[in-house]
Amino acid sequence: MREVVTADEMKALDHNTIQKAGLPSLVLMERAALKTVEEIMQRLKDRGKEKILVVCGTGNNGGDGLAIARLLHLQGIRTWYYVAGKEERMTAETAGQLRTAEYYQVPRVHNLKPDEYTTIVDAILGVGLSRSVEGKYAELISAMNQTSAYKVAVDIPSGIDSDTGFEKGIAFRADLTVTFAFRKRGLCFYPGRMYGGEIIVEDIGIYPIPGEKICMHHLEQRDLEMLPERVPYGNKGTFGKVLLVAGSEGMCGAAYLSAAAALKSAAGMVKIQTVEANRIPLQTLLPEAMVTCDFDEKKNQEMFDWCDVAVIGPGLGTSAQSRERAQWFLSEAARCKKTVILDADGLNLLSVHESWKRFIGEHVILTPHIGEMSRLCGKGISEIQDCLAQTAADYAKESGAVCILKDACTVVADASGEMYLNLSGNAGMATAGSGDVLSGVLAGIQCMYLAAEKKLSPVMLAALGVYVHGLAGDQAAGKVGQRGMTAGDIIRFLPEILR
Repeated sequence: MREVVTADEMKALDHNTIQKAGLPSLVLMERAALKTVEEIMQRLKDRGKEKILVVCGTGNNGGDGLAIARLLHLQGIRTWYYVAGKEERMTAETAGQLRTAEYYQVPRVHNLKPDEYTTIVDAILGVGLSRSVEGKYAELISAMNQTSAYKVAVDIPSGIDSDTGFEKGIAFRADLTVTFAFRKRGLCFYPGRMYGGEIIVEDIGIYPIPGEKICMHHLEQRDLEMLPERVPYGNKGTFGKVLLVAGSEGMCGAAYLSAAAALKSAAGMVKIQTVEANRIPLQTLLPEAMVTCDFDEKKNQEMFDWCDVAVIGPGLGTSAQSRERAQWFLSEAARCKKTVILDADGLNLLSVHESWKRFIGEHVILTPHIGEMSRLCGKGISEIQDCLAQTAADYAKESGAVCILKDACTVVADASGEMYLNLSGNAGMATAGSGDVLSGVLAGIQCMYLAAEKKLSPVMLAALGVYVHGLAGDQAAGKVGQRGMTAGDIIRFLPEILR
């Protein structure tokens, strides 16, 4: 698990390291340059034929660039630097790096011809960008983008907003981005993540401020080690029982996908409460699951008492019967605080029944995509897209629930302000049924921890489920390709991830 920071947080961390920890700015700059050069050197195909151009701005990002040019030059790599902007506007550190580059006779170019180089390093603007890139800077970045050279960005591609990932006017399109200390939010959200190419986070000596918490994180492969061992003496009841209130006439597919995903995500038993028309298809497709079409007070209570986790919504529809089914289980879960994953039509019903908000709290995981979130919170889709993290955080705080706002970079937030950005997954997962699979994975992950000695917070459990779902999607894309992926392919690779 690693921290993700805003531009303001990064500035505060940088300032604290220099002023409180006593690590000079030039030392940090030199470390950043050394790490970037290491990454570049690993990727050079033929050092004798390389021609590297480092394009430097006048801020400290440009200082990093000048140090990079010097270090490459001193290692015998043919390297030139170009200064974009007026030297009199350079920060003190960057002006010092320019003098050092001149002392070591690093070649400088004044008439830029980017297509002459095999590698171009972008050290123009950095994380401090606050306005749209225009004029000569826009022309420069455009010319750099048009070359066939391998492209490296220092800290963040110039023109990308460090907090939102938005392209401000025009942005450098990197093959590799070497960022320092912490991943920036703009390298998680699109299009910034796409413009960053391969993104490497390097330790240069900047760490969290003692006593202060960074609220946003992302999971990584090693976090799968958090998954608990399967109890060797357990039985199917030990490993958790999932009840799906799902499916309506003609809509059994969503119920099947969610149930199959729960079973493939280690749930011991799954029962689907659905309509009679779905009984035979579901029993044929998924004989491992139990199917019931009973719906009365006594049967509902028996099913609810039986389960450990309830999933409400996949393929449920919004008819009067569907509303009654959802409301009964949602209200009962609120009474005893049993974990509920509210998905799909469950969310649509919530959005039109204001009184249901009393059933929502910390025991509930909400899984809206942007359209569903728009109906829940009343914001327009474009407004939500402009502030994904804040929208998820605000709705989690308002509802008290864990909110999973699904997008290309899914945001998971809870009422306390803790957030996770998900970096697994791919565009192939934008396919019918993928969200139904996620609801089943989330239920399975909940079941894994029922008998575990070490418990995780609800928001981390949700983030882990989202991450596993994305990893299975990545495996599927690697085998069948993104264009032809289906939700069933994601399910097929869940055991591979959870092995």
